[in-house]
Amino acid sequence: MVMGGMRAWARRIKRDGVTLWFAARHPRTPWYAKALGAFVVVYALSPIDLIPDFIPVLGYVDDVLLLPALIWLAVRLLPADVLQSCRQQADDWMRERGRKPRSRFGIAFVVIVWVGLCAGAFVLLRDKF
Repeated sequence: MVMGGMRAWARRIKRDGVTLWFAARHPRTPWYAKALGAFVVVYALSPIDLIPDFIPVLGYVDDVLLLPALIWLAVRLLPADVLQSCRQQADDWMRERGRKPRSRFGIAFVVIVWVGLCAGAFVLLRDKF
């Protein structure tokens, strides 16, 4: 029973990530929900994680805690009718294509964040050594 519940939860999270993709383009979505939704979608659809999975424990924090929490918050900001319409679009998309969309912008975003963090660390640490 636990595994079935976890699978259903994971499917809902995946579906709501795609829902936010459609909601970011919906004209009735408020700007703040679009902004958060767009950020979440770019991050969720990027095949590169901000915290790589090979880092012990921390690598899975974004997948297990951060991403679902951001998706939950972004979904809560959507008007009920927009959410229902976009969830239906997401269900149709996933049934038709069998996969979530990918974001090239998401890849670029994560790479830029990592380059920025590395550059910042270099600047901070260059005088120490």
